[in-house]
Amino acid sequence: MMFEDLHANTRLQLVIGLLLGICFGAFLYISGVTEYNVILGQLLLTDFTVIKVMLTAVLVGMIGVYAMRSRGLVELHPKPGSIGSTVIGGIIFGMGFAVLGYCPGTVAGAVGHGALDALFGGVTGILVGAGIFAAAYPTLDEKILSRGVFKSMTVPDALKVNPWYVIIPLCILIAAILAGLEYSGF
Repeated sequence: MMFEDLHANTRLQLVIGLLLGICFGAFLYISGVTEYNVILGQLLLTDFTVIKVMLTAVLVGMIGVYAMRSRGLVELHPKPGSIGSTVIGGIIFGMGFAVLGYCPGTVAGAVGHGALDALFGGVTGILVGAGIFAAAYPTLDEKILSRGVFKSMTVPDALKVNPWYVIIPLCILIAAILAGLEYSGF
């Protein structure tokens, strides 16, 4: 099968990952979410471009992944989480986002179109933050990250229903939110 051959070919996976990453950055740039003013506008609730892009990605990804899963083309492997790791991750992400106004994806897209603040502030911040986290990981894992562990499952698994009973209403809700944002001029 094609996916089994791809799974066995690490080099091809890296090439595909690089190409998809470049496409992802290009789409972020085209959508405008790599612009500092757009991100700031989202935080000030005056520009909802970021929400529109994210909701559209959730909508397309959710349908695509579950359609492929329904046909047996992919398997889901959700990872377990914890309240501790979610809180620490949120704090780290939030600090970087508040200081610079970029998330890791938009930093990469902004660097790709020449934003020096993203290059020097964002990439440096990501590297320093990752280094600090790696150094503190043994202590954090033991004392905080492993607190409040929850099982690995999807929303349909948690509800014990056919995934499409969750996906279809969510698609309708997301489409209504997107239409509402467009209609209201946001």
